[in-house]
Parts: sequence; structure tokens; C-alpha cells
Amino acid sequence: MKKFFSLLTIIILITMIFAGCSSEINGESDALKVVTTTTMITDLVKIIGGDFVEVEGLMGSGIDPHLYKASASDVTKLQNAQLIIYNGFHLEGKIGDLLEEVELNGVSTFAVAESVDPSKLLLCDEIEGNHDPHIWFDVAMWIDAANEVTEVLSNQVPEHKEDFESNAKEYIQALNELNDHIIAQVNTISEESRILITAHDAFNYFGEAYGFEVLGLQGISTTSEAGTADITALADYIVQKEIPAIFIETSVPPKGVEALREAVRAQGFEVEIGGELFSDALGDKGTDTESYIGTVRHNIDTIVSALHQ
Repeated sequence: MKKFFSLLTIIILITMIFAGCSSEINGESDALKVVTTTTMITDLVKIIGGDFVEVEGLMGSGIDPHLYKASASDVTKLQNAQLIIYNGFHLEGKIGDLLEEVELNGVSTFAVAESVDPSKLLLCDEIEGNHDPHIWFDVAMWIDAANEVTEVLSNQVPEHKEDFESNAKEYIQALNELNDHIIAQVNTISEESRILITAHDAFNYFGEAYGFEVLGLQGISTTSEAGTADITALADYIVQKEIPAIFIETSVPPKGVEALREAVRAQGFEVEIGGELFSDALGDKGTDTESYIGTVRHNIDTIVSALHQ
């Protein structure tokens, strides 16, 4: 009898091993299949989901989500997903209709920005009734987003709720440390120096949270281009305030900011390009800016260094 049970145990173990190997060979996985849009959201979902979520991001580094168009392979990914997590508030304007279509076909979707407390949101003048989608520039709001994503993943895979909550707790601690770093850096420059001029109007949540006046050459969306009158008005303001630096963005062509600098120079004042900021996308893989935390650290260090007078 003992020999029989020993043999039975061995057979069960071998069966389990081969079942696992077969699953790997066929590319099957028990992990929740999640498709994300922007690099910031991809980073967030990977951290909180850990080993229990298989994340596939549509957009890479340097990609402008305002202008992004879904490819045929993207459509397939969205259709095959178990969950789609995107930003919302028309940030992914070109694929908005597609997201609605897959949702109607039964795929679960979740808009990170649209889940945030409405009292914390800033209105967008460009689209009536819409809100500014760039919530990740306020670290406190990104903590809210992390909590919301944790809840969504827990609802999808309740057996790993504790794992998601543990990952979120650790990550939120790191985000709080990041927020402290930003505040410490901002406090090294005078209040009158806290004027941030960038390629497009993406940094309003940053300005609201950390006490900066923020001006963008283009609007909240990069679909519209700055005209000559916009450049002239902003150049006049730079000269009047003697602003030492303006900033280009990795996901927006630099020609607008370069034209602004020339307009300022034509008035006899020299304004520097203070550096390159990451706005709507994270940095390249293998660099310090491939993560949300690394990107935000780069941005604040670049801004403060350039605006010191």
C-alpha cells in the first residue's frame, strides 16, 4: 500500500510538472492580461501588478499620446486584453473611439485620471467640460491613481489582493519620498523665480501642487500649433520678467521653443534652453528616466537648476 501511494505521488508530481511546461510552451499564463496606453500607466501597473499581471504597453518612450494612432497590432492587443487601463480625459484622443468599441465588446476598461477625486481636477479650456488629463505631474494625485489601480486589479484577481496592496504600499512610500524631494528642491529657489515655460501646457498640476506659474507655448493638447501672436506675447512676458530659462519636451518637436527663444533674442534679451523635460512619456529603457520616479526626479532637478539666479 505504501508503495502504491508513493507511486501515485510521483505520478501526480510528474503530471503537474508537465502541465506547467506545456503551459509555458503554449505561451499560456495565469497572469491577468492588461493592455496600457501611456508609459506612465504601464510603469504604474507593472509595479503594482508584479508577477500576477502581464502588462503590454502600446506607447513607447518619446511618444506623444495626443497624436498617437493605433496600429493593426494595437487593435488586436486591445481586443485580446482582459483589462485595458488608460489615462482618459481625451489624452489618447486618436484612439478614444477604439477604446469605446472594445468596451462595448466586453473588454473591461479603466480610465486612471477619470477615477481621481473631481475636486482635485483642473478644467481644460480647450474642450468644454473636459478636465486637464496630465494628473501625473502632481505626485499626490499619482498616489491616488496608484490606490485606484490597486483596487481595480484586486477586483479582477481577488486572490492576489494582498499582493497588490503590498506592492502599492511599498511604491507609495517611494512616491512620498519623491514628493519630499520635489518640495526640498523647490524651496531652494525664490518664489519669483518659479515660472515654468514649456513647449505645451502640460504642467498645470505641477504648478498647482508646487507653487509655480506655468505657461505653455501650445495648449493642453499638442494637436494645435502656436501662432506668431502666441510666440510674440510669450516673448514679451519673458523679457518683462527676465526669465532665465525655458524648456523643451521630449515628446514635442523643439522648433516652437526655439522660435520663442529667437523672438526673445530679437528684443535684446537672452533666455537659455534650460534643458529637456519629460512630459507625456517616460524616458528610454536602461536610463534613469525609464520609470515615473526617475522621470519626475529628472524634471524637478532640471527645472530648479536652470531657474536658479
